[in-house]
Order: sequence, then C-alpha cells, then structure tokens
Amino acid sequence: MRLLKYISIDSGTDLTALYRSLKMEYPKFFKMDILSRLGLLGVEMLVKDEQGRFEPRKDRAVVMFSRSGSLVNDGNFQKTVRDFPSPALFVYTLPNIVTGEIAIRNKYAGETSAYVTDGFDADRIFATVEEAFMDEETRSVICGWIDCPSESGFEAVIWLVDRDGEGFDSEIIKKIYYGRTDQ
Repeated sequence: MRLLKYISIDSGTDLTALYRSLKMEYPKFFKMDILSRLGLLGVEMLVKDEQGRFEPRKDRAVVMFSRSGSLVNDGNFQKTVRDFPSPALFVYTLPNIVTGEIAIRNKYAGETSAYVTDGFDADRIFATVEEAFMDEETRSVICGWIDCPSESGFEAVIWLVDRDGEGFDSEIIKKIYYGRTDQ
C-alpha cells in the first residue's frame, strides 16, 4: 500500500469559508451536520484535482473513524424532540452518514464504513485499510480520523491510499496525525 496524499483540518477553521474557497457547488452542504461537513470538505481537498472526478467508480472505499461520532447532532436532534422531531436533523444522527455523503458526492460505489472508537488508533486504521483491500475490486481507500466533540472543536486527518506500492503503515499514520501542525 502506498500513501498518495493527505490533508488535515483543525479547530478554528471556518468550514463555510473553506467550502467557498474550494468553489464547491453542493447546496446540501449547508444542511449537513458538522461531521459530514468536515468529512466532505476534507475529501474535496484530497481529490479535487483527480481526472474523471465525478465518474462512477466501484474501486474506491471510504473508511472513517471518530471518537464522538454524531454526538453533536444527536444533541441538536434531542432538543427538537420536545416540540416536533426534525427529520432534517434525524438523518445525521448516524455516524456513517459522513461516508455516505462522501460516496454520493463523488459517485463512489465501493465499501463505505464509519467506526466510533475510544480514541485515535493508528493500528486499527491501518488494519481496516488492509481489510478494505481484501476486496479485489478496491484499488484505493480514502481513510481518516474525523472527530467533532463540539461545533467549534473538531479535527480531521484524511489519507488517500493506493493498493499498489509500499510505505503506508501505522507508523506513517501516527507521524502524520501527531505531526500535522508542522504542515
């Protein structure tokens, strides 16, 4: 496996300004929860220059990890339950919606999965990417750590990994995650 590229987004980033700077045309962005916005923007930064960008593809998997999952939106939805439960908020009460939003936007039909874990775990991320490549059709994996414990406190580190080549392992994941402030 070979690391093709990676991006990171840290707390303090104005996600709406980032969306506009990327010149995205995806009005659904403004209805999304913080987790989905963060994941969508990260992947947009990662693949924006790819050839054939929006052509359907079955060979790309999307695998994301988080500690908080959809917790922020769960709280927002809970507040609406007292009066009238909001269907627009309800849809984002599942952490795996972020991978679905990424797949829909980019027309990926490979594996999509989201995991809520106790914390950042490079070994688990690496093992899951390895498992994704067990599917012979999968040629690349977008994997990442996206955590949003609050609307203003979030982080994302997202990698694009190719099946062919060498050099992607849990040590690279750790080096990038823990050293990303030096980017």
